[in-house]
Amino acid sequence: MTAKKTHLRVPFADLHRQYLSIKPEIDAAISKTIETSAFIRGPEVDAFENAFAKAIGPDHCVSCANGTDAIYIAMKMLGVRPNDQVIVPAMSWISTSETVSQAGADVVFCDIDPVTNTLDPAKLEACITERTVGIIPVHLYGHPADMGRIIEIADKNSLWVIEDCAQAHLSEFKGSKVGTFGIAATFSFYPGKNLGAMGDAGAIVTKSRDLAEGMAKFARHGGLRKGDHEIEGINSRLDGLQAAILNVKLPHLEDWTAKRAELAEKYTQKLAHLDALTCPTTAEDARHVWHLYVVRTKDRDGLAEHLKAHNVQTSINYPKALPFLPCYARLGHRPEDFPNAYALQNEGLALPIFPEMTDAELDHVCTSIEKFFRA
Repeated sequence: MTAKKTHLRVPFADLHRQYLSIKPEIDAAISKTIETSAFIRGPEVDAFENAFAKAIGPDHCVSCANGTDAIYIAMKMLGVRPNDQVIVPAMSWISTSETVSQAGADVVFCDIDPVTNTLDPAKLEACITERTVGIIPVHLYGHPADMGRIIEIADKNSLWVIEDCAQAHLSEFKGSKVGTFGIAATFSFYPGKNLGAMGDAGAIVTKSRDLAEGMAKFARHGGLRKGDHEIEGINSRLDGLQAAILNVKLPHLEDWTAKRAELAEKYTQKLAHLDALTCPTTAEDARHVWHLYVVRTKDRDGLAEHLKAHNVQTSINYPKALPFLPCYARLGHRPEDFPNAYALQNEGLALPIFPEMTDAELDHVCTSIEKFFRA
């Protein structure tokens, strides 16, 4: 198939375009931090922790170096030990599962719901054993997991819940923001996230003052004051420059989220008529924040190559579901163990979506997709 040449190129995301939209604010924040040399902790970090806790809902926010550390820190302070089991969804970024192993526990995978792509509560109870201590649901692509049923099952079995909100800043389930349901919730501010720093950054939110204090100590070498090491910890701190950048971006997050929703709606309006393509949907009583807009088709690889030829950048998130990664080969899982996650790994394709995306760019993506299926 010969692709018709076009000069329009559509990136998967454009972080430089976002920077240009708020350049004076970002430059001033960076300059101020450099002038005050507040590179580790300092007023910008304190301000961000307070502002982010207020934006999400829980009383306490503990910043850290990245979203992966956030999950690990939360589990360590919840007392995860060897021989414990922690349940995670079969489809997610590896941070969700590798931190379970790092904390000393055994990871147990649960299949996903075929519509929302989040942990399927109907499969959850079958994963629980006498060794299970907790559940880490992931609000994948920005769609909230069914936290009502997950919390009900967790409470019934005396299990803790850590919400992995790395892709779901401001997402809501039945009117409440994700991050407010479990004992703790973790966030990533990796540059490409809906709220992204200009480097790695992360945070944990919780309603528990004691847990927040413990997590803060653990993330700062075991003490809240330099030289005062009450426990053995790690070095996982949000630096001042990234905090300053996040403080600038946070007030824009709601508007950026609304723009993502507009783009997602336009995509669906333009693509829903294609029988060979399945557009993502939003469950009732859920607010999807559209970190990713993932379509599904049996010829995913062919569509991706076609779009590349038409100067449209796409992404496969994720090419292998967690149970089928080489690092978990020891568990001996087969595709029939997690049929929904297996289907998604072979069919899902993320299309470009970012707040600064133009209608012309979106139209080009949709027109290119229509050409593929017509051919």
